[in-house]
Amino acid sequence: MTETRHVPGLTDIDIEVRAAARFDRAAGDPYRYGVYLRPDPATCAAVTAVTGQLRAQYGFVSAGAFPPHATLVGSRHIPVPEAEITAAVTRALNGATAFTVHNAGVRRQGVGLVYDVAHLADGTTPNTAFTELAARVDEAVVPLQAPAPNPADHSFDASAFRPHLSLLSHDMYVRPDLLEEADEYVRGLPVPFPDSFPGDTVTLYRTASEDWTGRWWTTLTWDHVHTWRLPR
Repeated sequence: MTETRHVPGLTDIDIEVRAAARFDRAAGDPYRYGVYLRPDPATCAAVTAVTGQLRAQYGFVSAGAFPPHATLVGSRHIPVPEAEITAAVTRALNGATAFTVHNAGVRRQGVGLVYDVAHLADGTTPNTAFTELAARVDEAVVPLQAPAPNPADHSFDASAFRPHLSLLSHDMYVRPDLLEEADEYVRGLPVPFPDSFPGDTVTLYRTASEDWTGRWWTTLTWDHVHTWRLPR
């Protein structure tokens, strides 16, 4: 057991802060940061159910390695204190309001499968509120970024932005032969999900991996840093 000694002139709060500082992460550590829109609990449960089934049946782990989310900006190398990141995003979200997110269901995107949340209820008109929110966050974090030792291009392009909730992703680079089977499997799962939810919860996460240049999703870990709630 670690003994806590009283130091003259220090309050109990000072002592607790000093003790917690042992676990602080210094600016410049090799982490990546992502700012995400968190779905409602029912949608999060659906995402977790699907990714859990894919892991149980096929060993696919990439989509389930993250908490359920729609990426606003992702995997950015930002070597500044987290308080600065939080403050920058807080300023960017000032004036932003919640909007309705529509879930069109399972779609193929990239190499994998997603819940398509990029459009309005008609399924074809882009949800511009989503893009505008991502642009706000991108503008806030770009000045804080620095080149990474193992660089990757995660720059924001509004014209190419396709918000989604990942169900099956990077594993398909390794096992593309299983995409058709996994697609059929996912569509056959009895997993209900809401057809819409309020886009009102923005989250900041810190991620780490043993090798960002390789199969990083097999060693990915993450920590929740901060949550913002957008007014309706």
